[in-house]
Amino acid sequence: MQVPAVLMRGGTSRGLFFHEADLPSDPGLRDRFILAAYGSPDPYRRQVDGLGGATSATSKTAIIADGSHLGVDVTYEFGQVSIDHPLVDRTGTCGNMSAAVGVFAVEEGLVQATDPVTRVRFLNLNTGKTVAAHVPTRGGRYDPAGDFAIPGVPGTGASIRLDYLQPGGAVTGELLPTGRLVDEVEVPGLGAVEMSVVDAANPLLFVRWESLGLTGNELPDEIDSDPALLARLELIRASAGVHIGTASSPEDATARTPSVPKLAMVGAPRDYPLADGMVQHRNGQTLRASMMSMGRLHRSYALSGAICTAVAAVIPGTVVSGVAGTEPSAGEIRIAHPSGVLPMTAQVERDGDGWSVPVVSGYRTARRLMAGEVVVPDSKVGAVPA
Repeated sequence: MQVPAVLMRGGTSRGLFFHEADLPSDPGLRDRFILAAYGSPDPYRRQVDGLGGATSATSKTAIIADGSHLGVDVTYEFGQVSIDHPLVDRTGTCGNMSAAVGVFAVEEGLVQATDPVTRVRFLNLNTGKTVAAHVPTRGGRYDPAGDFAIPGVPGTGASIRLDYLQPGGAVTGELLPTGRLVDEVEVPGLGAVEMSVVDAANPLLFVRWESLGLTGNELPDEIDSDPALLARLELIRASAGVHIGTASSPEDATARTPSVPKLAMVGAPRDYPLADGMVQHRNGQTLRASMMSMGRLHRSYALSGAICTAVAAVIPGTVVSGVAGTEPSAGEIRIAHPSGVLPMTAQVERDGDGWSVPVVSGYRTARRLMAGEVVVPDSKVGAVPA
């Protein structure tokens, strides 16, 4: 089976973009094709027999279709392709990959370019939320050149502004899935763990570094090489999934929804070592945070996670606002992560006894890396040769 595809980088993530019309219409066949295209499942976690990059950030996919019947330019369905399990998880979304949706839409002729900036509105089918991407264009094409840099990506590129419209309740239907700013969740073998659970773009549970016995100075490899710590973090994440109703048991959360909710560790600003060996100084930080992604520590910070973190930072009473010392009028939220600092802005408004989120904005770069056809043996997907 051969299917046209474009390899795109969006922010700090990378993955294959497909036109929906080019993929098999049968959902099971489609997923088997995508898994085989990435070289999953691979018990060695290398994806050597496919196009995956052996990390959660490079094992993502996007399916794009016309969205005019829904009042948007295009639709975007995200899939997190498991490396070692036969699973394409569509429970949540990916903000970094969404940075490439507008670029893909322009370059594939799905929208009419309007130089110097083309606004592309797309609906994320995973969450039912709309995003407006402001894509730099020149001569009717995407213009990737620019001097904007993001931590975790070498070099510079054009700055793409992404406005996430009404991102609250993307997966659970509620900005605060439990109705509380802080919860104590019972975790088997660990007891009660204090956390805030917020759902904006993706559901995240926020736990203080210190409550996990960590300092916030740990490097990604240090955390990833500690099996006992990883197991403890996954148990906390999975138990939170049960608590908010995205899974029926911790075992179910690990098996079926490994990408939702995500776990983020947060704390006050501090000097800490970066993944590249440099030191990030506390000046200019709103908070120090790292997040888990598919069982490993993210090398930078997922954009969907940054959206949720920025929102949590400006809602008084959450774990995040507590460590950051922020208020609803905070303006720019600067999230210090393993590769640097990510600035975000979040607008929140009082809505009765709760809060609503009109828009969260961030900036990313994106680039088309390759276009061609993905070739998968029919035997791998159970397809009958034509």
